[in-house]
Amino acid sequence: MKRNFGFIHDKLEIKILVLFIMRRLPGPVMFSELTDLTMCDDGINYFDCAECIAELVETGHLRVKDGEYSITGKGARNGEIAENGIPMSVRMKADRGAYAFRAAKSRDAEIKAKHTIDSDGSVTVNLALSDGIGNILSIDMYAANEQQARALERGFRKNAEKIYNDMIDMLLD
Repeated sequence: MKRNFGFIHDKLEIKILVLFIMRRLPGPVMFSELTDLTMCDDGINYFDCAECIAELVETGHLRVKDGEYSITGKGARNGEIAENGIPMSVRMKADRGAYAFRAAKSRDAEIKAKHTIDSDGSVTVNLALSDGIGNILSIDMYAANEQQARALERGFRKNAEKIYNDMIDMLLD
C-alpha cells in the first residue's frame, strides 16, 4: 500500500473502519455506498477500499446478498473490539457520514412516488408521504404521459415535505 495523506494508512485500519461504519448503518448497502462512506479519510483510495471489502467478505466479517453488503455477527464483534484503534477525527467523520446516510434512507422510505399506465393508456401517478406510522399525504393524479409522470415523481421526492406544508398552509388559510 502506498502511503497517502490522512490518518488511515494500512489495510487493517481500512477494514476496521469498514466494520465501524457497517455497525452504524440500518441495513444492507450497495458497494458504491459502502466505498463512499469508507473513503472519508484522505489516506484511503478506492482500490485499497475495494480490496479490503472483498477480504472482509472472504473472512466472513461481511456478507453479500443480491449485491448488497451487510455485517455478520463476527464482523460486529471484531469491529466493536477494534474500533478504538481508529483515530477520533476519522471516527467522527465516519459517524457523520453514517448518520447522513441513515437520514437519507429514512427519508426515502417515507416517500413513495410511482406511476401506472392504465388499460386505456392514461398515466396515473401516486404520490405519498409517510410519518413512519402511516401516510400523512396521498395524492393520485393523472399525467399527460409517462415522461411527465416521472418528472412529477422526481419533483415530489425532492420537495415532499414542502409540498405537504404548503398544502396544509393553503387549506388552513
